[in-house]
Amino acid sequence: MASRLPQSAKAVFMSTERPTQDEGRAALRFFFSMIPKWQISDSQARMLIGEPSQATFYRWKKGDVGGIPHDTLWRLGDILGISKGLRYLFREPERGYLWLKKPNEAFAGQSALDIMLSGPPGALTRVRNYIDAERGGW
Repeated sequence: MASRLPQSAKAVFMSTERPTQDEGRAALRFFFSMIPKWQISDSQARMLIGEPSQATFYRWKKGDVGGIPHDTLWRLGDILGISKGLRYLFREPERGYLWLKKPNEAFAGQSALDIMLSGPPGALTRVRNYIDAERGGW
């Protein structure tokens, strides 16, 4: 069964305005729920959201979230967009989760996850844009 985004998390990627901290906290909760489904390590998860310190990452993972840096908010928006796009592309959510790790010609033989983990925030946007284009965008 596909994960359902909380209404406040949907706003992170549906709005062109700067996401609020409340939206960011909702997106962060969703992100932590996706880690086991995407079968990524905590180290990889930290990289995806901008490499907060380990202490901050584990505090956030436990639900103790204060302020979220602007870079992390935008990364979370792309991650939510990627997740939503995969739900549209694949009827079975598990196929979308597996797709993230499969080599892809569009990424010169690397997987989408390889691209996403390459570091810059633009890498997440690149994968999101690819998925949006494949599914026909909005």
